[in-house]
Amino acid sequence: MKSILIIGMGRFGRHLCMNFAKLGNQVMIVDEVEENLEELLPYVVSAKIGDCTNEAVLRSLGIANFDLCFICIGTNFQSSLEITSLVKELGGRHVISKANRDIHAKFLLRNGADEVIYPDRDIAEKLAVRYSANHVFDYIELTDEFSIYEIPPLNEWVGKSIKDLSIRNKYHISILATKEDGRAKLMPPADYVIKADEHLMVIGKKDDVDRILKELP
Repeated sequence: MKSILIIGMGRFGRHLCMNFAKLGNQVMIVDEVEENLEELLPYVVSAKIGDCTNEAVLRSLGIANFDLCFICIGTNFQSSLEITSLVKELGGRHVISKANRDIHAKFLLRNGADEVIYPDRDIAEKLAVRYSANHVFDYIELTDEFSIYEIPPLNEWVGKSIKDLSIRNKYHISILATKEDGRAKLMPPADYVIKADEHLMVIGKKDDVDRILKELP
C-alpha cells in the first residue's frame, strides 16, 4: 500500500484515483473545483479544494509524506509546470506529471518531474499495435525493445509442454502467463501443456513476436 497525492481531477486524474484506491492505496486528491471531487469521496482518505499554484496550499498538504505525487493538469501547461516545480521543491519523493506534447515533457523533466506520462499517446500506440495485427489481443510496451503480447498459441504448440517446445530457445520469447475465459494463471511451470483455446502472455522483442504471428493462420 502506498500513499498517493493526485492533483487535478480531470478525466485521467479521476480514473487514476479510482484505480489506485481499488488496489488498496491511500489516495488524497486536490482540485480547484469542488464538483470534481464529490464523486470521488468514497475512494479517497482526503480531498481538498485549492489552487496548487499557490505554495501555501501545497505546503498544507504535507508533500513529503506521499510516496507518489501525480500532477494531472491537462489544459493549462503553465500551471502544470509551476505545480511540478513546487511539489519537487517541497519534498516530493517521486513526482509524475502528465504531458500532451514532447516539448512539454522536456520542460517538466527539467523543472522537477521524475517521470512524465502521455496517457492519450500511450493508449493510441497500444490500440494501433493491437488492431494492426490480427492475432494480438493485448499489448503492453515495457521498453523500446521489449513488450508483453497476448497471443494465441501456434497449432504446433498445442498439446505440448513449454519445456518440450523449448520456446525460449527456439522463439526467443518467455511465457509469463496463460489466459483462459478471461482468467490469467501466472508463471506456468515448464511441464505446463498448452491448450488450443487459451491465450498466452509472452514477453519478447517485436521482431521475434512478429515472426510467430506470421505463422498463425
